[in-house]
Amino acid sequence: MVNEDLKVGIIMGSKSDLNIMQDAADVLNELGVTFEITVVSAHRTPERMFDYAKNAYKRGLKVIIAGAGGAAHLPGMVASITQLPVIGVPVKSSNSIDGWDSILSILQMPNGIPVATVALNAAKNAGILAAQILATSDTRLSKRLLAYKEELKRKVEESAKDMKK
Repeated sequence: MVNEDLKVGIIMGSKSDLNIMQDAADVLNELGVTFEITVVSAHRTPERMFDYAKNAYKRGLKVIIAGAGGAAHLPGMVASITQLPVIGVPVKSSNSIDGWDSILSILQMPNGIPVATVALNAAKNAGILAAQILATSDTRLSKRLLAYKEELKRKVEESAKDMKK
């Protein structure tokens, strides 16, 4: 069953990643993009991960944002199962090697299984990238993204003016 309103799936390997992944949800909310958010562990619940990835398209998702720390197999494994674009968010977790293990686990995917990878803990950028992907076929969202970027520009210009004072 396809849910036309649901656009982005945000998944993470552990609930402890929510403090990072919430940034993706917040920016999607700000841009008016519908999403779902849940925990799907590649290592502890592989059947749940397989089911989520295999059925995401059928349920109406257009993009999946997958955050994971440590060995960080979730984004790549999901990308190997689904035809949807997957954006990986490396998370610096408590068992992480300064986040490099997560970055390299997500970044170094074999040919044929791409995962768009954002910076360490950069779930906000993942949300923006997901919105940009969706905006290629949604003019209203494209206009909201332009307004969002104009606001970023305005804030930088305001900061520059404040520094001159």
